[in-house]
Amino acid sequence: MSVFAKASASRSRTLKSVVGGFAIVTASALVLSGCATPTEDDTTGGGSTEARDLTLKIGTALPVTGSLDFLGPPEIAGVGLAAKQINDADLGIQIEVTYGDSGDTDNKAYATEVPRLLSEGVSAIIGAASSGTSKQFIDQVTGAGVILFSPANTSADFTTWDDDNLYWRTAPSDVLQGEVLGNLIAEDGNETLGIIYLNDSYGTGLTQFTTEAFEAAGGEVVAAESFNTGDTSFDAQISTVLAAGPDSIAIIAFNETKTIVPGLAGFDPTKLYFVDGNLADYSADFAPGTLTGAQGTLPGLDTATLGSFTDDLQAFVAEEGQPELKDYSYAAESYDAVILLALAALAANSTEGADIAAKLQEVSGGSGDGEKATNFADAAAIILDGGVVDYDGNSGPVSFDENGDPTEATIGIYTYNEDNTYTRTAN
Repeated sequence: MSVFAKASASRSRTLKSVVGGFAIVTASALVLSGCATPTEDDTTGGGSTEARDLTLKIGTALPVTGSLDFLGPPEIAGVGLAAKQINDADLGIQIEVTYGDSGDTDNKAYATEVPRLLSEGVSAIIGAASSGTSKQFIDQVTGAGVILFSPANTSADFTTWDDDNLYWRTAPSDVLQGEVLGNLIAEDGNETLGIIYLNDSYGTGLTQFTTEAFEAAGGEVVAAESFNTGDTSFDAQISTVLAAGPDSIAIIAFNETKTIVPGLAGFDPTKLYFVDGNLADYSADFAPGTLTGAQGTLPGLDTATLGSFTDDLQAFVAEEGQPELKDYSYAAESYDAVILLALAALAANSTEGADIAAKLQEVSGGSGDGEKATNFADAAAIILDGGVVDYDGNSGPVSFDENGDPTEATIGIYTYNEDNTYTRTAN
């Protein structure tokens, strides 16, 4: 039996212990009807004012365990908050969420969790965070006619994946993040670079694009050492990179960073560079000053500019009895994934995966000439009035292309403080 206990309710409910206590599954609402059959008008993009009465079932395959477990709390909170707001709006669609754990390619939690989610009859699964993990079950999910929608996958491989139009993501490809990181390292005056990276599609892809950008700017990558998921010792990689005498070192990793950084003691922290997979709050892990001046990149808008969104997230997790969020990495992308799925279902007047997928580009503003909206209620009202919506969310404009990739994205640059927390310093 899964470690996630199944629950049902006759009223709106959200996660209570997915992250902390690891129990609970269903953030559901009043159960209305099942999926509706789309009419001709409903599937041609706007123009229909037919009443909606939909119940959309989604699952999550986000990291509760594994090397990216620190990303789980903000991502899961983003999903839960979006579901709650959609259900509270009561505009023709209710969301039922079944929470699951993706784990990683080492513990393979997805091997039992994904089949469980599919057995629940979900139309879409939010996840995984890791590109390498998503690759383990993308074919299984899309082959079942279910949408796989990641808030954090950045591997360029997904752009051309044979997914029958059922794979979507709100995170930009690593082509962009690698370019930003490589140029940042060069602009800081570094002429040589060493890289320690995870040997999976995420790590190898980001290493490639960072290397290309850094070398195009006149720099030289003097050492690039990989490790595998599940490794616990990185002495060989650290020794090889340090022996090359680089001006700077980029660490492209997940939780392994907590072991790698101490091995780099004595290396100037202002010459260390992190990425979205390991840009985390290390205040409880390292002595003060360990990372002062280190920098990292993370896709997404500045949370300080998002108004009440972060306050709403903190209020939501407090209401659910969860610990205060330490950061907000990919919370906005997770939130927007749920909102976009709900809007696409409304536009299609259907909860079938293929019907929803056929509307995702439109409601994101990637096609058509939609009316702008920045929250679910306003966006849903446009659709219900017979119009076409262009949703701009907390993660940015999104605007999907035909491959399910966002065509607009922001990569933030962050700098570590004395206490090993980080602050956004540039876009």
